[in-house]
Amino acid sequence: MDSGLALIRQQIQDAVAAKTPLRIRGGGTKDFYGNTLKGVVLDTHVLSGVLAYAPSELVVTVGAGTPLHELEALLAEHGQCLPFEPPHFRWSQARDATSQATVGGMVAAGLAGPARANAGGVRDYVLGLEMVNGRGEHLTFGGQVMKNVAGYDVSRLMVGAMGTLGLITSVSLKVLPVAPAHATLVFDMDQTAALEQLHRWGAQPLPLNASRWQTAEGVHGANAAPAGTLHLRLAGAVAAVEAACTQLLAQIPGQRLDATVADAQWAAVRNQTAAFFERPSPEHALWRVSVPQTAPVLPWDGAQLVEWHGGLRWVWVRPEAASPLQAWATQQGGNAMQFVAANPVFMGAEDQFASKNVAEMGISRALKASFDPHGVFNPGRLFADF
Repeated sequence: MDSGLALIRQQIQDAVAAKTPLRIRGGGTKDFYGNTLKGVVLDTHVLSGVLAYAPSELVVTVGAGTPLHELEALLAEHGQCLPFEPPHFRWSQARDATSQATVGGMVAAGLAGPARANAGGVRDYVLGLEMVNGRGEHLTFGGQVMKNVAGYDVSRLMVGAMGTLGLITSVSLKVLPVAPAHATLVFDMDQTAALEQLHRWGAQPLPLNASRWQTAEGVHGANAAPAGTLHLRLAGAVAAVEAACTQLLAQIPGQRLDATVADAQWAAVRNQTAAFFERPSPEHALWRVSVPQTAPVLPWDGAQLVEWHGGLRWVWVRPEAASPLQAWATQQGGNAMQFVAANPVFMGAEDQFASKNVAEMGISRALKASFDPHGVFNPGRLFADF
């Protein structure tokens, strides 16, 4: 990887000298995410490879260009995993069917899957990283241990920065053992009942791992609680999971899914290849609504998918409905953002991450000026004006 790093640093230094913007790209699976793509492609595949792995210490260090599926396969061989379930999106692969998510892209996007509400997010598992800043300097932050308090926590600052502060070259991650047992229970109930049950179960000592509620197929309307199904995933010790299944099925009529079927369904939701994520029409954009888990049902004339015990709502939206959706989310103390734009090449919208908080935007600008003073990395990808 050393030769690849030298090549990358030289490309960045040349770009700074020529004032040429660079677009950091691993597998390209998140090209759809964020604002419009700009700049010469800076390919991270030369930074691929496992640099260190200590299964007994639950720590792995890998190059940023390492395909995510390769890392997950390595961990699986040792009965370990990335508990936050990073997604392997396919939105951008209409143009490149061979694209694969990379570890660097996983960290830069900061997106997690169905288990996020219980397992935590990407930021919770980043121990340290190395990066090249906008001056071409190779910097190291954090470390390879879980208790590391030296200096500023820049490692986690890079999570979700969309490559605008610098190029991640390697990252050290905390991993965990795969739970001994999993089970998925399915209940027919409307969204109001599902949210109430999730809140009730959340207060009990149950091995909850993930949940999703989805509008029943073909059911639409602006009523507050359309019919649907609740999928509840339990994970933990065998005895705990079996006891929870018996307890919950005794409380509410439901069924336990076959493990193979359940795993396939959760993977489809995680990677957004499930039927719900098929675009209804070219005019529809996919919106991601983040609200407190206690937020009421979103009154929406259309199908919904609810994850994270009510904290994440997915809806397909026409342009005229975007403002009311954002207003509802703000009223609940959350936010709504366009996740996949309504156009045939799945490219991002303009300024979907911009904050109305002046202080927050001021901090973002100061960070950008410090790490990337020449504005080389991913210009406009996170915020339209820098």
